[in-house]
Amino acid sequence: MPANYEIDNIDLKILEILLKNAKKPYTEVAKQVFVSGGTVHVRMKKLEDMGIVEGTTLNLDYTKLGYDITAFIGIFLSKSALYDEVIAELKQIQEVVNVHYTTGNYSMFAKIHCKDTQHLKDVLHDKIQRVEGIVRTDTMISLEESINRSIQLEMK
Repeated sequence: MPANYEIDNIDLKILEILLKNAKKPYTEVAKQVFVSGGTVHVRMKKLEDMGIVEGTTLNLDYTKLGYDITAFIGIFLSKSALYDEVIAELKQIQEVVNVHYTTGNYSMFAKIHCKDTQHLKDVLHDKIQRVEGIVRTDTMISLEESINRSIQLEMK
């Protein structure tokens, strides 16, 4: 594939459709974009090779699996140079599902899922706050996720 390949409107339309439903057959996507199924397949392979598409995921309703608490943790590091060591430790904590290295008040911002408040306390006290380099955390419990979407893709 040429290194100078540019994304076009057809690629963006394909991505937009599949962002809404990644299980949609390429033949159905093709009909909506007015191209062949083979074209969709080739373009998706190209987008994967370019690192734009990184596999597929499932969106789960964690509450239906017994995880009634979603919380966001603002993490303060003793020094930013410890980021790599701290992230390696956080990766070992299964309840941690998302971490961002941030500017502002926190060094890092994490999203976790827990079964209940006791589980949340255990994760905070026995796992996250014991990680070397973490000096303090702020916890915010989510009451409801009102928006969860991808951004609208546009041509430059």
